[in-house]
Amino acid sequence: MIRFEQVSVTYADAGAPSVAHVDLTVPEGELVLLVGPSGVGKSTLLGTVCGLVPHFTGGTLRGRVTVDGRDTRTHKPRELADLVGTVGQDPLAHFVTDTVEDELAYGMESLGVAPSVMRRRVEETLDLLGLAELRDRPIATLSGGQQQRVAIGSVLTTHPKVLVLDEPTSALDPAAAEEVLAVLQRLVHDLGTTVLMAEHRLERVVQYADQVILLPEPGAAPTMGAPADVMAVSPVYPPVVALGRLAHWSPLPLSVRDARRRAAALREQLAEEPGVNRAAPTADPAPIATEVARIRGLSVRRGRAETLRGIDLSFTRGETVALMGRNGAGKSTLLGTLVGMVVPASGSVDVGGLTPHRSTPAELIRRVGLVPQEPRDLLYADTVAAECAAADADAGADPGACRALVSELLPGVADDTHPRDLSEGQRLALALAIVLTGRPPLLLLDEPTRGLDYAAKARLATILKSLAGDGHAVVLATHDVELAAELADRVLIMADGEIVADGPTAEVVVSSPAFAPQTAKVLAPQQWLTVSEVERALARRSRDHG
Repeated sequence: MIRFEQVSVTYADAGAPSVAHVDLTVPEGELVLLVGPSGVGKSTLLGTVCGLVPHFTGGTLRGRVTVDGRDTRTHKPRELADLVGTVGQDPLAHFVTDTVEDELAYGMESLGVAPSVMRRRVEETLDLLGLAELRDRPIATLSGGQQQRVAIGSVLTTHPKVLVLDEPTSALDPAAAEEVLAVLQRLVHDLGTTVLMAEHRLERVVQYADQVILLPEPGAAPTMGAPADVMAVSPVYPPVVALGRLAHWSPLPLSVRDARRRAAALREQLAEEPGVNRAAPTADPAPIATEVARIRGLSVRRGRAETLRGIDLSFTRGETVALMGRNGAGKSTLLGTLVGMVVPASGSVDVGGLTPHRSTPAELIRRVGLVPQEPRDLLYADTVAAECAAADADAGADPGACRALVSELLPGVADDTHPRDLSEGQRLALALAIVLTGRPPLLLLDEPTRGLDYAAKARLATILKSLAGDGHAVVLATHDVELAAELADRVLIMADGEIVADGPTAEVVVSSPAFAPQTAKVLAPQQWLTVSEVERALARRSRDHG
């Protein structure tokens, strides 16, 4: 269905191709997963399938890409629209109408689909993606995850033969991600749709793939094969594969179910070990002095809807808190109240002695920092170096402080790189570095791992642990259960604008089918959250019995 013949893509002013030596075929009616570290050219390769590369991005495409016989170099994206449906990393860039229902219908209108067929397909898609209650909502009022589902739905309604998806579950909560993946499975199995998908959260998708294409590094030839075979050599792999590598299981498991079937011996080895023992942050003798933020009786209204109600919380120095819950639960709204972007309808918010919505940005920058879901909201300069210089000046930091953080999060990014030329994950890392430059006592991150590979997430975790160790309070609104398991001392779960759970990470997530990490599911009922904890326990056991 999709044929790459000696394909390479080189952008203007680039010293080397972004992708090269691509010679492979994606068969009809298969779900093929494209994996690799951040910045290796996954989005570029996807763009060659739908014609965005090179028709809109520029650069030079060498070789040939054909989709069902159509050459994408000689067919512009609009001439491929009936054949290829595409959803990029940024759903906001995808929308052309104002409301959910209009967006779902727009693609069909462009292709001249009969009104009766359009109505039926819109209803089917609303039900498939759980969007029926949002059909009349303005897209601008939706959460990031809801917008992602609308973007996916808008291409499903045209019934394309090929779907090209770039990080389709990155902004979705675990349940919504499973729903989207179930829809994709149905399209592949029942309709013969070909799906080519790039995704960093491999724990969600690798078990559904028929084949995996690995781009190991920029310009390197890809490897394509069965998922277990590719995962055995891939530099990026999910926790369940990491557990399999640690335990020397062969073949490697791709799902929790596969791993549980092989985990009896491992559970027996771990039975005498203490399990999760994540110490709480060291408290000051005066508890009030350790608080960096306090929320009391907080309610927020948007029009007639009450988006937050009765919130009572405090965050203390040195703790890392994961804020979790389904899309639209109110997580981003809660973070917005802490930086003054959202005005309470009732109740109080205190951050370092200031009321955020009555304070200036200059007053808040040394007390609280927010990395938003859309990192481009913080990026204005023409180069990475200029962004870093501005961040140093705004925060009153030593020159080079921001650049050092960028180098730690994403090594290899040049000073003269334009932020628009960075991948989504690289832009996120740059935005994070800008906010961290001020070293605010309260650091808020809204979906901080969206677009990051496992190595970048590990570097992020190291930085956040260091900040917490230095006494900063870190609050992450996240759907990434693996990050929460790795980092968080405490987990808050929100639903419909309320806090429904608040407690130590192990107590809250291990018993939750939706929010438990893969390691916890594999080794239940024992309380292990991460592969690194298991690895340390096995090392202790080996030492003690050696």
